[in-house]
Amino acid sequence: MTAPAAVIRSAANPQLKALRLLAQDNTAWRKQGRIWLEGDHLCRAALARGIQPLLCVYAESCPDAQRLPAATTLVLDDALFASLSALESPARMGFVVAVPMPGPLVPDAPTVVLDRLQDAGNVGAILRSAAAFGFRQVVGLKGNATLWSPKVVRAAMGAHFGLSVFDAAEPAMLDGLRVPLLSTSSHAGEFVHRTRLPWPCAWVFGHEGQGVSPEVEQRAALRMRIAQPGGEESLNVAAAAAICLHASAAVSAG
Repeated sequence: MTAPAAVIRSAANPQLKALRLLAQDNTAWRKQGRIWLEGDHLCRAALARGIQPLLCVYAESCPDAQRLPAATTLVLDDALFASLSALESPARMGFVVAVPMPGPLVPDAPTVVLDRLQDAGNVGAILRSAAAFGFRQVVGLKGNATLWSPKVVRAAMGAHFGLSVFDAAEPAMLDGLRVPLLSTSSHAGEFVHRTRLPWPCAWVFGHEGQGVSPEVEQRAALRMRIAQPGGEESLNVAAAAAICLHASAAVSAG
């Protein structure tokens, strides 16, 4: 049986202030140990992976038929819900869930390593590709956009919940992998389409401007690049990652 929903109509409410931090601040998830999921797609993606909400939050105008059962529910005045949202059209529903804690790094698992990427949209898109193409864990090194920030969570569209996610890791964590590291470059190394790619492996994608750091690159077994006959200097890192990860998926499929 679910408890009656609490209704909030005051902008000074402490619960609302905590929710606003989760929804808008890139570091609040670390302090609170919780993340904010906005919209039906993200909420259902979490449920599909067995993640139960700590709190369900709805705008007053959200129809009862769209509301999901939960032990604890808040209903916000529509204007207050909109003040939480970073979407152009607020979704009128959201979950607060505990930050999923990964187990130990799996040494032989297909892995994606993110080395100091700064754009949250790029990071989220790469997580989506990782989950789609059979990679099981993502290691975000220190200096990377935080993997559980609100913008990354939105951009990943639920991919987090199919992955083991390691945030703010030291490069030394990579020494625990027993799969070859494939470092990516915009201008040097073997061409992806001409190389017999190892499987499983760990792809490393670096900073949008500076690429993979020397400290990480020295650990790589192969240095890879993508043929660009059109003559552009480089691909967007999220597009490049999708190409590389798909190439690995083709190998794994035989």
